Amino acid sequence: MAEHTSYVEESFERDTKYIEDRIVRDPSGDGQWPVEAGRYRLVVARACPWANRALIVRRLLGLEDAISLGMAGPVHDASSWTFDLDPGEVDPVLGVPRLKDAYEKRFPGYPKGITVPAIVDVPSGGVVTNDFPQMTLDLSTEWTAHHRDGAPDLFPEAHRDEILEVADSFYEDVNNGVYKCGFAGSQKSYDRAYTRLFERLDQLSERLENQRYLVGDTITEADVRLWTTLARFDAVYHGHFKTNRSKLTEMPVLWAYARDLFQTPGFGDTQDFVQIKQHYYATHLDINPTGVVPLGPDETVWATPHHREQLGGRPFGDGTPPGPVSEAETVPAEHNRALALLAG
Repeated sequence: MAEHTSYVEESFERDTKYIEDRIVRDPSGDGQWPVEAGRYRLVVARACPWANRALIVRRLLGLEDAISLGMAGPVHDASSWTFDLDPGEVDPVLGVPRLKDAYEKRFPGYPKGITVPAIVDVPSGGVVTNDFPQMTLDLSTEWTAHHRDGAPDLFPEAHRDEILEVADSFYEDVNNGVYKCGFAGSQKSYDRAYTRLFERLDQLSERLENQRYLVGDTITEADVRLWTTLARFDAVYHGHFKTNRSKLTEMPVLWAYARDLFQTPGFGDTQDFVQIKQHYYATHLDINPTGVVPLGPDETVWATPHHREQLGGRPFGDGTPPGPVSEAETVPAEHNRALALLAG
């Protein structure tokens, strides 16, 4: 997402006041929109970890035909993500060059950050919601009529409280913690964020040492939320955000866990390492003034054996893996060489 932030005592503070409208099966009031296949467009950027969550969930559940996908480029300007990857630099469905146009179509003069993921109502051209934590939960629970046959239950009712508790436990220290390190305005705030980040990662390592997934024996929303941060750790956060006590590859349990998910359909096949690095290093010029984008690290290590299957577990529960990625949504081979190794 485009960071809409402020500094309080020189600490990074994320503005989490999102558009809280929801798309639900039975809308009953203001702020509720009807589930309707073909009506909405999910706008993401492959670089963004928050948008990556929605990409993964949409693919695992098989919602590609029900919710179309708009793809912003990796490097946005000060006010908006742009559709510079599309012909003419215009989204072919929404007909606009900037995501900001969809926000202002509904909220003229929208004063907050233009963030991804965002779901846009195609008929009106206006944004419906950018509330990314609720968005993926609703894809799992409100869009069930449009799930593919064999779609996994990513938010099983019996484990919902635990899933949210676990996810909440690492949101501030890990998902947001890497940003607190990278955008710290003082040594004190950086030190605090750095310490909390690695304390929480160590706790997660302990939790995952003898169980394959965070909650229960299947992949859930909690795994999706943690994984998108881990996937960017060595490529971006370790160097660019100074989270350099350890690389992910130097944390054995988390590294094996992350590779296990990478090699699971729906996770690694959504990763564009080139765009990830372009976004952070070429957009955050206050941190990286030259805009130089590093060539490393070598992403082919994501294809190495992880041996996590020895812990048991059933990745998709009673469901099945998603099918091949459509040609239109396939990550270029040169942007994720690990996938070619796994396929070969």
